[in-house]
Amino acid sequence: MSIAELKPRRRADLRNVAIIAHVDHGKTTLVDALLKQSHVFAAHEQVGELIMDSNVLEREKGITILAKNTSIRYHGVKINIIDTPGHADFGGEVERVLGMAEGCLLLVDALEGPMPQTRVVLRQALELGLMPIIVVNKIDRVNARPAETVEATHDLLLELARNADQLSAPVIYTNARTGTATVDLRHPGTTLEPLLDALLTYIPPPLGDSEGPLQLLVSNLDHDNHIGRLAIGRITRGTLRPGQDVVRISEAGIGQRQRITTLLTVEALQRRPAESASAGEIVYIAGLPDIAVGDTVADAEQPEPLPRLEVSEPTLRMQFSVNQSPFAGREATTSSTSRQLRARLERELQTNVALRVADGATADIFEVSGRGELHLAILIETMRREGYEFEVSRPAVITREVDGERHEPVEECIIDCSLDAVGAITEALGSRGAQLQTMRTDAGSGARLTYLAPTRALIGLRSLILTLTRGTGVMSTRLVRWERWRQLPPRTRNGVLTASQSGMAVAYGLQGVQERGQPFIGPGTQ
Repeated sequence: MSIAELKPRRRADLRNVAIIAHVDHGKTTLVDALLKQSHVFAAHEQVGELIMDSNVLEREKGITILAKNTSIRYHGVKINIIDTPGHADFGGEVERVLGMAEGCLLLVDALEGPMPQTRVVLRQALELGLMPIIVVNKIDRVNARPAETVEATHDLLLELARNADQLSAPVIYTNARTGTATVDLRHPGTTLEPLLDALLTYIPPPLGDSEGPLQLLVSNLDHDNHIGRLAIGRITRGTLRPGQDVVRISEAGIGQRQRITTLLTVEALQRRPAESASAGEIVYIAGLPDIAVGDTVADAEQPEPLPRLEVSEPTLRMQFSVNQSPFAGREATTSSTSRQLRARLERELQTNVALRVADGATADIFEVSGRGELHLAILIETMRREGYEFEVSRPAVITREVDGERHEPVEECIIDCSLDAVGAITEALGSRGAQLQTMRTDAGSGARLTYLAPTRALIGLRSLILTLTRGTGVMSTRLVRWERWRQLPPRTRNGVLTASQSGMAVAYGLQGVQERGQPFIGPGTQ
């Protein structure tokens, strides 16, 4: 039988679903509740909060940084859940993993409604043909507006949907903290079963032929200290077994024959060895040391490539260099020479595919490019905790040449704040050259301001917004287009206080300094 004669079949025993949500809309909490109610933990196991956020920084900051997979079983059906980051800086993670799903849970806060970063990911999901289910979370919040949130979400779907089926998305109301769901707010739920029932009803089973020549698109990478580089992807066609001979198809073409040494599938939160896996299943495979995101793992006898994944380019860059300050070597617990820094950054590139690293002006400098401030800040903090000591430059926007002219990225910036902070925020944004597009107020004495501004005007703005709003303001951004570089208003910079010599800071000295500025160190700091 030829490949053209093979008929794909749907696997009724499997569902693959991604969760799309803005930061802090309750995505990870909802996954925690699903895992607990699916009885994936033994009776003697201690179950905490933020089960899926295994990274230390994820737990501390309350955000999802890395895309991760888990699975639950409901009525004999295995449901693979793909937990994706909600922040635009980690969009490189999101773009790759959406292709592994047939449907998505569009999770929105009952008070805040759909946010701009939700829109970015939702557009990608709908373009891939994913079937959405609207999940309105945090229905117990004070001033929650579930009806208005549903209306705003339907408007968003109407604008972005690619077919009529996507417009008929069901609506489920949830309280992830208590683990309850309902389809009617007049009848509160007691479990998450209404959500699970909707998953089985509205998310189509994966399509694929398990008897055809193997095809698997690598959507993500991981690293295991024992078995090496792991490629993560969904089998589009065929069956995969440990010890099977395959070929890797990269941008350069069809590579040499290689052998799968390890095949893993996800059961709950555990990766478990599998005897085989067929079309529709999400798997982890080892044995391909040079595999990269976007490559196709294909049958050795009948290799056929799948369309490559495209990941958005970075917008910000910073310089990392060897620490040459007077305090160099005092805090480092890991050797931080230029060779060690290079090795650490190259190791990061194995799994962080939205990152770019290039050589700088000298051998001690590395140009590191990322998707945004948070993307680079997480890398810096991770390396610092690992004991590395290095210098970083201030972030700079990456520009591009279009028709011989310099262009820069322009972002939409949405700020939610109280009405009494609007004046200060308007002044701050105006001084940075941002253009106010819309302003909306609601009955709860809150306001939503929408601005357009070059990315370089927004650098450092997030912390300023928190200061101006006393910690209550919420800022979110999304890249909308590239525009010709334009002159921004001159920025007035505060002066700096610099110590004339090294030593221990004492209270007496800091008391005099406080009259001239705001110190950020305390007594006893070296």
